[in-house]
Amino acid sequence: MNEYVISALKYRPTEFNEVIGQSSITQTLTNAINLNQLPQALLFCGPRGVGKTSCARILARKINNQEKEDDIKFNVFELDAASNNSVDDIRNLNEQVRIPPQVGKYKIYIIDEAHMLSTSAFNAFLKTLEEPPKHAIFILATTEKNKIIPTILSRCQIYDFKSISSGDIALHLKNISLKNNIKFEDQALNIISETAEGAMRDALSLYDRLVNLTNANLTTLLVSENLSILNHEIYIQLTEKLLNNNIADILINIDEILKKGFSHLDFLSGLSNYFRNLMLSKNKDTLKFINSKEPVLNKIILQSDKLEMKTIIKSISIINSSEIKYKQSKNKRLHIEFCLLDIAEKLSNSKKKTKIIKQSFEEENITNNTSFSEATENQNLKKPNKIELKNKDASENKNVSGLSLSSINFKKENEKIQLEKQQSSEKKNLNEIFTKKDLIDVWNSYLQDKLKNGDKNIASILKINTPSIENKNLINFSVLNDSNKIELEEEKTNLLLFLRKHLKNDEINLKITVNKLDIKKTEYSDKEKYKILLKKNSQLDILRTTFDLEF
Repeated sequence: MNEYVISALKYRPTEFNEVIGQSSITQTLTNAINLNQLPQALLFCGPRGVGKTSCARILARKINNQEKEDDIKFNVFELDAASNNSVDDIRNLNEQVRIPPQVGKYKIYIIDEAHMLSTSAFNAFLKTLEEPPKHAIFILATTEKNKIIPTILSRCQIYDFKSISSGDIALHLKNISLKNNIKFEDQALNIISETAEGAMRDALSLYDRLVNLTNANLTTLLVSENLSILNHEIYIQLTEKLLNNNIADILINIDEILKKGFSHLDFLSGLSNYFRNLMLSKNKDTLKFINSKEPVLNKIILQSDKLEMKTIIKSISIINSSEIKYKQSKNKRLHIEFCLLDIAEKLSNSKKKTKIIKQSFEEENITNNTSFSEATENQNLKKPNKIELKNKDASENKNVSGLSLSSINFKKENEKIQLEKQQSSEKKNLNEIFTKKDLIDVWNSYLQDKLKNGDKNIASILKINTPSIENKNLINFSVLNDSNKIELEEEKTNLLLFLRKHLKNDEINLKITVNKLDIKKTEYSDKEKYKILLKKNSQLDILRTTFDLEF
């Protein structure tokens, strides 16, 4: 039986060109070696599992031109600062530094987890790091640069390693799978790479575990279930139920999901990520950020078309707020269910508004088509003459040239019909003149309807001010803040339909402005109250001076 080696060790980079996702750093180090401009103290910092220690080992070998890794033992010393963080450990290191190397030109000291050194140990190391022997090079590696004292940072050349992109991780896993004849689905590898959160070592550890679990057949279903990740299909179905605002179906669906063992927070995180994908699918330029196959991507795009951008953003905000308040909630399940019902209300309202707009658009098209057909019939009744006969001949004769007299007459007649149709449609548009009193009466009528229907919030906003007529058909209404403006903008379509109908003017429009100066200042202090009373009665000042009052 062959000895098993985990992928994190088996595929550990031994050359700079094998390091994934750190091309700028590896290129800089390669150039520094070639130009003989390498500093004597380097600090490699960044997240876990991104290649800091691997790059340090490769650099140590490259400095001494060592080809075999076994030879590196003679002039490279690795110190784990997590277990060797005392002053004595650093003193021993300082003594060893003085001895020149037996093999190679340099002695390289790799200090891993450097942030674990104590303050005293750091201070003991300062002098050696500032003026090291010519044969010594120090490479410090850490995941927490903020814990390194500034005096150490100032003596090192700092290299910031970044998280590896999920695309690079997925590609690396794909190459490993092809080398080892492991069956896989691209989406399964994408899930592993996203779960690793930019750490290659974590991705390889997950990969090994899942290969054993799935018997070397990585499927999306098995990987997502094992990593407690809900796939997009589940969220697509759930969102469709949220759109229909069917409370029973929503509660049944969430029950089925939670019974599979998914935690509440994992579910919320996945839901917010799915709504983010709905937001990204609204723009072609951001589609590349959605990591899904084309069939799933098409479903996401179709579903996003049913929703407005502001509704999607509100839903993401609701989920985010629910995640923040989750720990404070005593009934966790009820907390999640109310979050979904709140989203369902937002989505269903958005869907209703979209239907109303589509219906009004279709009705307008039907009206225009009817008026056009009526105008055509009237035109034909008025002129049953030679032109009609010529038009008939032109339509029957399919081989008539476009430049013939009959075709020219036919075009002219069509243009007349179109003009009359336009004129007739314009006559049907209502455009009656209304006064400010008429406007206020209709406005108050709409306000009362809102109160009867229980929409007190909109009614209170409509009470804030009195509408005014800015131009002939433009109504201006000022509110106190941006929040009121947003709420009234959502109500604007219904309000305009009501005003146009009752004022018999189809050209009415509404402009909503924020006028914070309308907020009345309340006088709280006695001095302010006194000034107001003084304006009403100047004799009060005589009273104040007589009795030597402070005001």
